[in-house]
Amino acid sequence: MWPSNKTIRVMVVDDSIISRTMLTRGLSSHQQIEVVGSGFSARDAKNKIQQLKPDVMTLDVEMPGMSGIDFLKTLLPVYPLPVILVSSLNLRVFDALAAGAVDFVRKPDATQNNEAFINNLCQKVVTAASARVRRPAPTPAAPAGTAPGGPASLQPAAVPLLGPKPILDQIIIGLGASTGGTEATLEVMKRLPADIPGMLIVQHMPTGFTSMYAERLNRLCQMEVKEAAHGDVIRRGLALLAPADHQMRVVRSGSRYTVSCLPGGEKVSGHRPSVDALFLSMAEQVKCRMAGIIMTGMGRDGADGLLQMRKQGAYTIGQDKESCVVYGMPMVAYNIGAVQTQASCENIAGVLLRYLNQLT
Repeated sequence: MWPSNKTIRVMVVDDSIISRTMLTRGLSSHQQIEVVGSGFSARDAKNKIQQLKPDVMTLDVEMPGMSGIDFLKTLLPVYPLPVILVSSLNLRVFDALAAGAVDFVRKPDATQNNEAFINNLCQKVVTAASARVRRPAPTPAAPAGTAPGGPASLQPAAVPLLGPKPILDQIIIGLGASTGGTEATLEVMKRLPADIPGMLIVQHMPTGFTSMYAERLNRLCQMEVKEAAHGDVIRRGLALLAPADHQMRVVRSGSRYTVSCLPGGEKVSGHRPSVDALFLSMAEQVKCRMAGIIMTGMGRDGADGLLQMRKQGAYTIGQDKESCVVYGMPMVAYNIGAVQTQASCENIAGVLLRYLNQLT
């Protein structure tokens, strides 16, 4: 956790002078943040960064010359700096997160409130200041003719099927994550088989991005992944991702389970969608076996719900400190006794599969 009495030095990088001015003024209004400089391009930022020595950088994804993604790939190996992406609705955000960015916010449009945007950005900067920065993951070259952010060259790696065990038709798995979770969740999901028991995923994410994230997971993982819609049936081989600004909860009708997924409503644990909203509904509604996974993120969303799941007999897993971008949610869950097993991001899938394989 960043000390509350220590100033966070921020560098703003955006090719638009209007955006740079808006971001600088907004961030400077936070008592703990000092904007120490700005850059109008990746090259300009690269030339200034050693002199300015920022603690956190905000970065536009699309800029003339070197893109924000290429900049991250060259910067982070030599200068591991927490980076918050500030982007319009753009699929390339996920490539930038894969390249090592900590988190992202959506640039406000005419329908959005600038004050709410700035408050959200300031909160993410404060979180990022103490985040663990991942080194960029190597990415295979896309086939000729593939558009950036389009269908990826990565094919899902073959994962052995669990097989036709009837008991696996009667299990529901819940997974929740926040800061750093887009890549952490992918690391887990891509190691799971196509016939995994029904999964429900909550990832804190701005409006507009959850459908693109679900498509990305669907492309890179063995099982089917889709953005959840109200009334979707929870079934084996399908993972449902909570849409932004919706609370996703489990609804039971006899032995059949669906999701309630409605827009708006109250925030739970400060979030919509909320991991706690999902996990608490699982603890209340699910009468078959269940498992819960809590991963990287600031705060405690999901910790109380996971504890209630464990009290109802669920098998629970928490991401360990060493592999978290922000060890907040899983730390609280572990400290209150909600977590049975801790594992690294890369090992969570293996822990889950061992649990599923031993069921009879």
